[in-house]
Amino acid sequence: MKIMATWSLRPGASLSETIGRFLAGKAAPPEGIAMLGRWHSMDLSCGFTLYETSDAALMYGIATQWADLLEIRNFVVIDDSEAGPILAKNFAK
Repeated sequence: MKIMATWSLRPGASLSETIGRFLAGKAAPPEGIAMLGRWHSMDLSCGFTLYETSDAALMYGIATQWADLLEIRNFVVIDDSEAGPILAKNFAK
């Protein structure tokens, strides 16, 4: 499954510490999770990471490693090629 994670700095959290962890390589996903892309907002207020995995517990592990600094939300997502046929079947008139 594909998971889109959104993240932003927790109120009162240290931006310097967050950047330090990132630059130290601590944002790399563990074995069992493929990172398909990561994007950072230009104002440093938030970011987005697209993962692919079949193990939700591994995603939970990522969240626990950053929970002291980042507010993270994970969304299971599908792309247009998957959504289109379902929408056509269920909403076609």
